[in-house]
Formats: sequence, C-alpha cells, structure tokens
Amino acid sequence: MARLGVFLLLLVALSAPGARGFYLPGSYPHKYNPGELLNVKVNSLTSIDTEIPFSVKDVAENLGELLMGDRIENSPYRFKMYTNESDVFLCRSAPLAPDAFSLLKKRIDEMYQVNLILDNLPAIRYTRKDDYFLRWTGYPVGIRVGVDYYVFNHLQFTVLVHKYEEANVARVMGSADATDVIPGGAKDGSSDSSSGWMVVGFEVVPCSIKHNPEDVKSNKMYDRYPSKIKCDPTTVSMSIKENEPIVYTYEVTFVESDIKWPSRWDAYLKMEGAKVHWFSILNSLMVIAFLAGIVFVILLRTVRRDLTKYEELDSEAQAQMNEELSGWKLVVSDVFRAPSNPMLLCVMVGDGVQILGMAVVTILFAALGFMSPASRGTLITGMLFFYMVLGILAGYAGVRVWKTIKCGDHSGWVGVSWRVACFFPGIAFLILTTLNFLLWGSQSTGAIPFSLFVVLLLLWFCISVPLTLVGGFLGAKAPHIEYPVRTNQIPREIPPQKYPSWLLVLGAGTLPFGTLFIELFFIMSSIWMGRVYYVFGFLFIVLLLLVIVCAEVSLVLTYMHLCVEDWKWWWKSFFSSGSVAIYIFLYSINYLVFDLKSLSGPVSATLYIGYSLFMVIAIMLATGTVGFISSFCFVHYLFSSVKAD
Repeated sequence: MARLGVFLLLLVALSAPGARGFYLPGSYPHKYNPGELLNVKVNSLTSIDTEIPFSVKDVAENLGELLMGDRIENSPYRFKMYTNESDVFLCRSAPLAPDAFSLLKKRIDEMYQVNLILDNLPAIRYTRKDDYFLRWTGYPVGIRVGVDYYVFNHLQFTVLVHKYEEANVARVMGSADATDVIPGGAKDGSSDSSSGWMVVGFEVVPCSIKHNPEDVKSNKMYDRYPSKIKCDPTTVSMSIKENEPIVYTYEVTFVESDIKWPSRWDAYLKMEGAKVHWFSILNSLMVIAFLAGIVFVILLRTVRRDLTKYEELDSEAQAQMNEELSGWKLVVSDVFRAPSNPMLLCVMVGDGVQILGMAVVTILFAALGFMSPASRGTLITGMLFFYMVLGILAGYAGVRVWKTIKCGDHSGWVGVSWRVACFFPGIAFLILTTLNFLLWGSQSTGAIPFSLFVVLLLLWFCISVPLTLVGGFLGAKAPHIEYPVRTNQIPREIPPQKYPSWLLVLGAGTLPFGTLFIELFFIMSSIWMGRVYYVFGFLFIVLLLLVIVCAEVSLVLTYMHLCVEDWKWWWKSFFSSGSVAIYIFLYSINYLVFDLKSLSGPVSATLYIGYSLFMVIAIMLATGTVGFISSFCFVHYLFSSVKAD
C-alpha cells in the first residue's frame, strides 16, 4: 500500500500528531480586535448512551458533516474579545410543559452533551479523577441525583487568547512536507493589526444554580443578573420541575496564554494513555513483523529447495518423481483451472482494490495533515471523493482478472464493470437506508436528508459508474496474464483431507487481526465515545503491516493447500486473509457488550451493529483482495519455474 519513496514523509507524519506547534493546513489564524464580537456556535447534541445525535437553524455544511450528523448553528452566547463579563443573564425559558419536561429528563438520562464551538474550537471540559484530569468536549445537559433531575443552567467560560504575532514579511509555518504562507499584515509597518488577539483555547465549566425566575421578569438578554452568581461545579441546585421556567446565565473570562495558534489543537489531539498506546503498538508491530519474517523465510527456503531439486532431474527422473511424490507439483495441470463463480470473484477483487486504494490515499493525506479536525467533515468527504475517482482502478482490476481467467477472452467485460460499480455501493446503500429509516423515526440529525440521498445517487451514477466502465474498457484492452502451464480438460481428483480446509482458512484471520486489534480499540473509542482520533501516522503503519501480513498469510495457506493436492485455491486465498473481518466483527460485539454498557435501546444497538457490519464488509473485500493478488502472483511465479510439457 505504501511506496518506499514516501518513507521520509511518513516519519514526519508519525511525529506530527504529538508534535508541538503542528500546523493544520486549511485553517488560518483569525485576528480579533479588543471589544470585537465573538459568536459562539452550537453543534448537534450527542450521547455515548444512544449514539443518536439531535439538532438544537441550520447553516451550510459540507458533505462529510451532513453524513456525520453535524448541524452547526448559531447560539445565543456572545462574547466581546478580551472583555471579561460576569453574571450575564441569557434567557428565561417558558414554563416546562409536560412534553418538554419529559423530553428534558430523557435527554439527561441518556447523557446528552451540548457541543459549543468558538472560532472553530470545540468547548473542552476538564474533570478530575484520582490524580489526573480527564478531557471532554462539550458539557452535559444535566445530571440525575436520586429521583431528582438537575439542569446545568450557568456556564463559566474561559477563553484562552494569544497576542496576534505581527511580522513585516509573510510568515511561513511548516506542515509535514509542505508550507503554507500566512500574510503578515500591513506593509507600512503600522502596529494597527498587532493589537489584536487570537483564540487558542475554549474551556467551559457547567454549573447548576438555583435562579429565581421572578427576579429576571423585566430583564433583557445580556443584562446583568440582579445578584452575584458563584459557580461551584461540585454542587447542583437547579432542579427541573413541571410548569416551572428555567433561567440561564453565563460568565466569561479571557486569559492570555503562551499557547501559540498552531498548537491550539494540542489539547484535543492528545490521546489518553499515550505511553501505553506507543508501547502496545510498537510491541504488536515487532511481534507480528518477526512472525511474518520467519514465515516468509521458511517459505522461500522450502519452495526454493523443491524447485532446485525438481529442476536438477532429467525428464525420466521427473516422471518417476511425479509417481513417487505428492504435493504441489502434481497439480500443475489443474492449478489454473477457473474457479467457481469467477465473475463474483472478479467483482469482489475490483471492489477490494477500490476500497484499499481509498483507505491508503485517505490515511496518507490525513497523516500528512491535510484532513485536520479543524475542517469538520473533510475526512468523510475525502473518502467519498477518492472512492469515486478510484472507480477506474476497480473496473480495470476486475476486468483484467476476468480476462485472465477466460484466457484472453474479454467478452462480458461490460457486465463485470457494471457489477463492480454496483456490488459494494449496493450493499452500502441497503445497510445505510435501513439505518436511516431508524434515524428518521427517531428524528435524529444523524439521518441522511433525502436531498443528500439524491446527491449521493447522482455522484454514484454520474461519476463512479462511468469511471468504473472506463477502467473496465482499459482492462479489456490490456493484455491478459498468460498462464505458465496448460490446464487439462479433466480435473484432477482432490484427495480426502484430514481437516476441513475451510477451518484453516477461517483460522488464518487471527494473525492479521493481531496487527490491528490494539489500534482498533482507539478507533472504536473515537467513533463511539466521542474522542478525537488523529494518530494517522500510527494507522498508516498498521495498515501497511496489515497488508504485508495478509499477503503472507494467504500465500502460506495457498502453498499448504497445493501441497496436499488441493488445487481449488482461488476463493480460499481470498478468504484466508479476508477472514480477519470475522474477528473484527466479533471484537465489535465484544466492544458493544463490555465497553458500551451504557448504550440504551434497540435502535442504538441496531445502529451500532449495522455500522459495524458495513465496516467489516469493506475490510473483508480489501484484505481478501490483498490475499488473492499475492497468492496469484506466488502461484504464477511458482509454476512458471516448473518444467512441464
């Protein structure tokens, strides 16, 4: 999946996620003058209990944000740059009607979080546990104590600011292998712009304070609250009751910080247990690389010894040897016999190439910093873009394999191309549509709008399908891979096996799973626990190692099957590495049972299982394709070295 030529860039990318002062391309510092208005925005309410987001007026989102369920809107919170304010009255709600009261209690029970954003930075909240602090994005709607429900109606904001750094010349900030030029400001050397500030941090402390609604009857928004408010996050006092209003207030403090603007995302990108993360990943990589190296060396020595011994014999001795010995040499006339369901195999290989290519390119771009969390939805948008563009590679690979299996006959390539273009997207469409109906029924913002469905279908039929057909046309025109040996008309009988071959194929997925199960925990936590995942350097290395191990496992299994005269290796080579998807799905179920214990309701569990199923199908196609291609190359090389009539 990777090229040796990007090794140096990869080293830079590996250090980027944890590096101080890492600059995220596509986002630039905004200078605010003292007293300038700062608008706080609010994203969808999220919960790790239900995994169903809810909207809180919509603004324009990109494709990735819509697919992720993000709905960013303006909030009533308003600050003035470098102006501390306290005891600010925000609003007095209408008396809680029975329906609103029940809904608010339900949202508190389901642990929904309010996600505020200032200058593209999510509000971060710190909680103390034992001797260390935990970081959270957003704050809870409220809390339940016994049978009473309390709402957090007062927010204590802290905005970290850094002096705008002025230069008479353009300032260049490095990012991975590229540089972005940020204008330095006025050319006349005036200090007008240097008086501004940049937002480098946004923290929130939620408090539950008992306000008297009668005291603010005549107050307008942003007036001062009649009495002094003391925020104590360790106590709660504003219990919600039916037919009673809630008064909301806030305070904001600006603090000058040493954090520079390029480093302002460090607090979000740091992962808990970084030392454990490094140790576990490196330990896993070393063990798997060591095992894979041993397997590879043994295989090379075994095959080379057999080939050398076979080549040194004359024709009569070879014939005698064929009579006396069993093994892969005896299936020379059957090894390239067409598999069952050849079109389905070609379609799955084509889709696997497309998915693997999308994963490689997306993770590489993310590792180099081009898909930063500052640009919400860019990762999903990038994945869709690369997937559609790589349709040309999928069509080419599928038709090329089809033409090879048919020994140069390219008839039927249009049907193969169409199936490649529709197989995986059709499965994805079926799963996502089913889940979307569940989200629509829950009135969640996680549901894909109907208009977006139309856009996705247009992108599919107007871009992905034509590119796949173009790739299929190129594959039909390309020369097929000629087999080094001839295939007999009568298939050779396969001897009875001591163990079912499919049992070995299913067990082979454990080794590739071992390369990624640690990183899988961090990815699952990012998706389902609302944590930011940005160690794409790690992920790139893990993906590289996964591809290598999948190739070698499939290669070894194919060799073992040939040694027991089982020449039906085509599908087995695909599923020997593709079976890693089974273990990933089982791990997902384990994660649901033991790590997402708070997940409530059948809708939430169905969503989780549906998305997990979608993920493992994509992984099966990608890893299975790696195994099939490596086995095909190995078998072709192995039998091209054999002297056969």
